[in-house]
Formats: sequence, C-alpha cells, structure tokens
Amino acid sequence: MTYETLKIPVSPDVTLYARLYRGGKRTPAICIPGLTRNAKDFIDSAPIITATGRDVIVVNLRGRGASDNDPDYLNYHPNTYRDDILKVLDHAGINEAVFVGTSLGGITTMLVNEVAPNRVKAAILNDIGPELAPEGIARIADYVGGATNVVDTIEIAVERIRTVNGVAFPDASDEEWLKFAKRTFRQEADGTWILDYDPNIARALMELGPAPDLWPAFESLRSTPTLVVHGAFSDLLTTPIIEKMRARHPDFEYVAVPRIGHAPMLTEPAARRAVEAFLAVID
Repeated sequence: MTYETLKIPVSPDVTLYARLYRGGKRTPAICIPGLTRNAKDFIDSAPIITATGRDVIVVNLRGRGASDNDPDYLNYHPNTYRDDILKVLDHAGINEAVFVGTSLGGITTMLVNEVAPNRVKAAILNDIGPELAPEGIARIADYVGGATNVVDTIEIAVERIRTVNGVAFPDASDEEWLKFAKRTFRQEADGTWILDYDPNIARALMELGPAPDLWPAFESLRSTPTLVVHGAFSDLLTTPIIEKMRARHPDFEYVAVPRIGHAPMLTEPAARRAVEAFLAVID
C-alpha cells in the first residue's frame, strides 16, 4: 500500500518523519510504535485500519526510523513523545484522532489523553497498561542496552532478533523472522545492517526509567472508547495488571491474542477481528 511522507519539525533540532496512508473521511488514526520500533511495524496493519474508512498516520518517534536523533538523549522520555504527537496532529490539521499505540506508543496515548482528552476519539492499547511487569522491563533494558548496533549480514540480524523475541513469537516462520529483522535493522551503504534507532535511547531508559506514574493517565481513558490488545504470552502486560486495570476502568474492551508475547503485530486473526470490530463503530 502506498503512502505519503510527512515531515514535522517538533523542535529546532528534531524533525519527525511519518507515513500517511489514505483511507477515507472517518476520524483519522495515528499509530505510534514501541520503544525501539518504527513506522515499518505498521506496514501490514495500517491497511487494516484504512479499510475501516479512515486515513492513517504512522509516526517514527524521535530517534527512530527516518526521524532525527535528539542531540540531548534526556529528551527520550514519554512526556516528550506526548508533546511531539500533539505537534504531529497540529501539523496535519487533525483535531481528533483514533490512537493506536504499541507498548511505548500506548504509554504515549495515555499521556496524550490525560492532558488533551479532546484529541483522542478512541484508543487501542497494544500490549501495554499503566503498570509494567518487572520481568518485561528487565528483558527490554537488557536487549536495548546490551547489544552491538551493527552486524555484517542480514542473517546475523535475523538470529539476533530470533534470540531476543523467540519466546514471544514461538510459531514465527523463517520468512516472518526475516521480515522482523528488516523492520528492526536498516542496511548501510557499506552493506552492513544497523539497528534502526538511536543507541542513546538505552541511556535515557537507564537514567530516567521506563515511564512516569501512568495510573492517572490510564484512568483518564474511562470516558474514551478503549480496546486493550493483550499478547497472551506477554511478560510486560500480565493478567494481574489487567485485573488492576479492570478495577479502575471496568468498561474497556479486551482481546487476548493466543501464542503471542510482547507485542502483537495486530495482524493476528484474533487481534485483527477485535480491531476491525472496535473501529467499525468509531465514526
């Protein structure tokens, strides 16, 4: 599916790049990837969302994909991403959007809704909640900060990705692992492959922590239609956390994606059906 490229200056030093997929006149959607991920993660799911009759903007957060790295790594923080997303909406002339946030993207969604609930028509939180399981945080901190950024071949990149994510995607095929690697790495002019995010994100994660207190932000969604997509094998969003979420916001919609960990791609049959049904009733 073709897309247009948007360039959005969010600070004097940082311009974000986003992909705009045309889909129709209903409330547009904005998709926000996870901590080290980028717009390529939505190549297959963006058409599912446009098919519900709406345009889709997929953002590369600062330091990811085609977007600029931030010269001050301490700006790699959820509150900065929140403000960036509001600037993206303003740049695109969008007053209100459906938010689709994977992991960090879901954290950003909650934070946007907390400060600007009129901008969030509905929210899809992909394998994330207002509390992060410690085992998931430990795994993420290990792979974000512990690996070399450059490998010589795509085959090595595939093995790296499979080693880190094999538990989360036990049924993935060789073709799917190759696709995953190409969405995580980019090829340089000399033929090597480099992780497609700023390594300083790891420094920020270690010094600033994964997120501020998110419970108030999550509770702000009580008046916003919300779908929580849960990878059944997830080590970041666990069943006890979901039970706590239910106590604070009993009306959110929910789907568990079988045999998937953190985080679903939203193309899995269970996730796709839930997303399509949720968006079908959102103007």
